[in-house]
Amino acid sequence: KILELESKLYYELVLSMSEFVQTIQLNAQLISQLDCLYSFATIAKRNNYKKATISEGTSILIKKGRHPVIEQQQSSEESYIANDVQLDREKQQIMMITGPNMSGKSTIMRQVAIITLMAQIGSYVPARKTKIGLCDKIFVRVGASDDLSRGQSTFMVEMSETANILNNASQRSLVILDEIGRGTSTFDGLSLAWSIVEFLHNQAGAKTLFATHYHELT
Repeated sequence: KILELESKLYYELVLSMSEFVQTIQLNAQLISQLDCLYSFATIAKRNNYKKATISEGTSILIKKGRHPVIEQQQSSEESYIANDVQLDREKQQIMMITGPNMSGKSTIMRQVAIITLMAQIGSYVPARKTKIGLCDKIFVRVGASDDLSRGQSTFMVEMSETANILNNASQRSLVILDEIGRGTSTFDGLSLAWSIVEFLHNQAGAKTLFATHYHELT
């Protein structure tokens, strides 16, 4: 009898709450939005982020940009070295970035992608001045890893992901490519990297940051 009574009470409770389901769901949605906006405001004030300007153009201008994660990992005695980046369809569609390992090539590329994403989701950004033309997609091909479970070597994974970028990038896309061609021989890798850059410039038209050790590309 006790179990029957508990089941009956539970059933009645569910029925009484069912009429408030939409209200509860709406409240949860509003609270999650408020939590997101509060987080944006808190982190912006704490780390001196600035408001970005969003335009309908295709250019990206970042003055004194910083990587939001790496700058937080530095000690209090260190200061993050901010960087300027400008990408547009007329004068500088592709930036070739070269230099020794641990010189910051990957960092500056990632920070451009992160700042672009943060600006477009409504967050303030870690930069002194930012003007972002709307991006339809952000493509990133970094790192070197294989997929042995699918029988794909490091080179195959790299080429498959790069092919996906080339097939889907548009003039409004931002493309981040880190050392394309390193998974094969030097001559073949250089030839591939060269062709990929030419395709992005002449056909896809996407704004691109391209890090490489192939000095011939520069």
